[in-house]
Amino acid sequence: MTTVGLVDYGIGNLLSVARAFEHAGAAVKHVHTPDELRGCDRLILPGVGAFADGMKGLWSRDMVEPLGEYAKSGRPFLGICLGMQMLFDTSEEFGEHQGLGLIPGRVVAIPAVGIDRRPHKIPHIGWNPLVLPPERKSWEATPLQGVRYGDPAYFVHSFTAAPANEADRLADCHYNGVVISAMVARGNVFGAQFHPEKSGEMGLRIIRNFLKI
Repeated sequence: MTTVGLVDYGIGNLLSVARAFEHAGAAVKHVHTPDELRGCDRLILPGVGAFADGMKGLWSRDMVEPLGEYAKSGRPFLGICLGMQMLFDTSEEFGEHQGLGLIPGRVVAIPAVGIDRRPHKIPHIGWNPLVLPPERKSWEATPLQGVRYGDPAYFVHSFTAAPANEADRLADCHYNGVVISAMVARGNVFGAQFHPEKSGEMGLRIIRNFLKI
């Protein structure tokens, strides 16, 4: 059975993520210290809330460098919601804050207006269809394999990742014309801005695909 490490750094809804991965057939191991990364076949970095608080939680547990080493090992690594944002170099949320630097780019505020210049609600909350970015030909051989273009996922966020390399975009969604990085991929490191564990059967498919990588 595949052992999935679930990083517990004091922020995030771990229970729903753990249940979703267990439902998909994984053995979930809660990871609180660097030593507990040993024996994890895959790693999940969940999270909700502010970027600075998330990074503070990782630094206080001496997890920042070990997470980087884990990513370099080639084992699959998935960040969810805030966990995805922390994969990037920096965030502008409440100031300038350094991230894990596993995917080049920065995290920026979702514009308060759509392309029609009309205000829309921030945070971006609810179901939104996933679309294929221009740089991608398909989702084959990725966690999105078998997901149909236009299938909806569940989002709750006020900031969005802006990858430095457009090729790192795996899926987008559009919020009143504003392009949102819905999922990113760079080698063995993946990020989902939406919540797979709250996205129904499509989310479970993504989880099962991740376990097969």
